[in-house]
Amino acid sequence: MTWVPDACTLPTVDQPLRLAEFDDVFAESGRSVERSAETAVRVEFEPASTVAARLADLAMRESSCCSFFDFTLRMSDARLLLDVEVPAAHVPVLDALAARAAEAMAGERA
Repeated sequence: MTWVPDACTLPTVDQPLRLAEFDDVFAESGRSVERSAETAVRVEFEPASTVAARLADLAMRESSCCSFFDFTLRMSDARLLLDVEVPAAHVPVLDALAARAAEAMAGERA
């Protein structure tokens, strides 16, 4: 939790719950995570409408408390992609999110 930036307006008590939501969707539906640029990560998910709805809801809520995130959800060619971009000042937050995604997909988080 030490990587959550001061810019985050989500109440501290709710932050572990939000992280758990990200961990769950990464573990349950994530397929891969890759760095697409220094300030961007692309996460591929199981291409299902329920997963897309879940990701859209989570991205909307996360954007409301951490406005520096730019989430783009794309569905094409039987793929579901979530692109996450941040300003250069928030690359450590993006690094932590990418690491959480990779760990959850590998089954390393409980």
